Amino acid sequence: MTEAFNDVPPDPEAIAEALYGLVTLAVRHGPREISLTAAATLGTLDRTGPRRLTDLALIEGVTQPSMTVLVTGLERTGLVERQPGPGDKRVVLVALTPAGADYLRARRRAGSSAFADLIGKLPPGQARSLADAIPAMNQLRDLDGARRAASVAATSARADARKNGAIS
Repeated sequence: MTEAFNDVPPDPEAIAEALYGLVTLAVRHGPREISLTAAATLGTLDRTGPRRLTDLALIEGVTQPSMTVLVTGLERTGLVERQPGPGDKRVVLVALTPAGADYLRARRRAGSSAFADLIGKLPPGQARSLADAIPAMNQLRDLDGARRAASVAATSARADARKNGAIS
């Protein structure tokens, strides 16, 4: 009977709904000192390193003026800093500060702790199933990161082409 069950293909919609429910749980139990977009921006800077404001706006799905306001607020709190680009001093990059990295680590620990408490209440077999799914969950995160990076690269290339007169 177990063998036949393993031959049934997984239902992506059911898996997605379960994961979405966990995202909701994470948001509900996470710290609320900053907006979700601000937290996501810090996470992007942590994963990718310093970025231009325009890239951050594209990655996070907000307008450039909104990202400027958000970065200014993060800069005032000491979580990010603006720095000149390495190849072109006219380019300004937004970078995570040590305080920003510390904030992210604390935020992740708080979220992880909430999940760990709940996972500790699961039967061992279910906890093992979650542990077995860690590589797949990490791969989902990586796939999303790659998709977002490709979108930013394509948009930046189009913007550069327009600037250089290749596209009207």
